[in-house]
Amino acid sequence: MEVLVNDNSVHAFFENLPQCPSRLLMLDYDGTLAPFVLRRDNAAPWPGVRERLVALLQDQRTRVVIVTGRAVEDALRLLDLPETPEIWGSHGWERRLPNGNYQPPTFRPRQHLALQREREWLLQHVHAEQLEFKPASLAVHWRGMKRDALAQLRALIVAHRESVDDGLLLHQFDGGVELRVPGRDKGHAVATLLHEIAPCAAAYLGDDRTDEDAFRVLRGSGLCVQVRSEPKPTLAQLRLNPPAELLRFLDQWLEN
Repeated sequence: MEVLVNDNSVHAFFENLPQCPSRLLMLDYDGTLAPFVLRRDNAAPWPGVRERLVALLQDQRTRVVIVTGRAVEDALRLLDLPETPEIWGSHGWERRLPNGNYQPPTFRPRQHLALQREREWLLQHVHAEQLEFKPASLAVHWRGMKRDALAQLRALIVAHRESVDDGLLLHQFDGGVELRVPGRDKGHAVATLLHEIAPCAAAYLGDDRTDEDAFRVLRGSGLCVQVRSEPKPTLAQLRLNPPAELLRFLDQWLEN
């Protein structure tokens, strides 16, 4: 585990953890709990992750929440847990509570129309296997593409978006780009959870630039953890090299 911030915040967090009866553990999915794979529908968790999640869900002190860019339904299928944690999907637009109650995205009709128009455009210009359609966004995945083809695809999408004024925002992530309805992100999920629970210990684990929104909200109120084998600029205080250090972190959480 690499401490990224030269202060005592990381050590203080773990020293105080045993005294915290109310804990909030927020976890991104792709790149954090599961490795990136070319066939994203097969992105199963790292070996050992499911067992830790099962134990954490049985720990009465900890509220486990998955905060992901994937749709809730997709995350449920990939997690495949006997007991379902709370899941915030589609970058904060969807929420599924542990009791099964589902809160769908709510945005304006013109935003629905914009997503539908862009979906039709993408289906005409991008191979279907590279597309992911979610309740509040449209993603284009180019992981595994050759450099020249990737550059052409990126330029095509950027040029198209520069010609359209529909309010959707183009975000880049590791392995692609995503058109999203503005107004929600992972930081919204974190802020909502902190307000509802007011835990005495909170941590968020994530790997990508979309997780920086969550780090920005949590920084100063909890532990921000980057899960990556190769570091990149981040607001996180700690970096874990997956999967070994990720599993060790989850074990340490359970042991304290």
